[in-house]
Amino acid sequence: QVQLVESGGGSVQAGGSLRLSCAISEYTYSTRCMGWFRQAPGKEREGVASIGSDGITRYWYSIKDRFTISQDNAKNTLYLQMNSLKPEDTGMYYCAAHPWVDWCDLGTGRYKYWGQGTQVTVSS
Repeated sequence: QVQLVESGGGSVQAGGSLRLSCAISEYTYSTRCMGWFRQAPGKEREGVASIGSDGITRYWYSIKDRFTISQDNAKNTLYLQMNSLKPEDTGMYYCAAHPWVDWCDLGTGRYKYWGQGTQVTVSS
């Protein structure tokens, strides 16, 4: 059973930066696709970025060029570097995983494993 634990959230002013981390219990077949998602109060959970074991990354259009997803296999950790943060980036951020690298997109449906989330608050 894959376990995911997020950290690195916090409160920042607009224009600031944060780096989120997701500790992965083990890299297995089940973690061939990793993603970051966020959910603002009263809104549906949305995909932010994904990365497959083939190295292909995908980003939601509103954060492209501001956020970078990466992973360090030696440390079993997934990262999300967030720069130029805006108030609309506020929300609970989750990392997630599923096995299907050929469908490593930003839809929530295929992701089987989820962390508990870390809160990001951006003030204007």
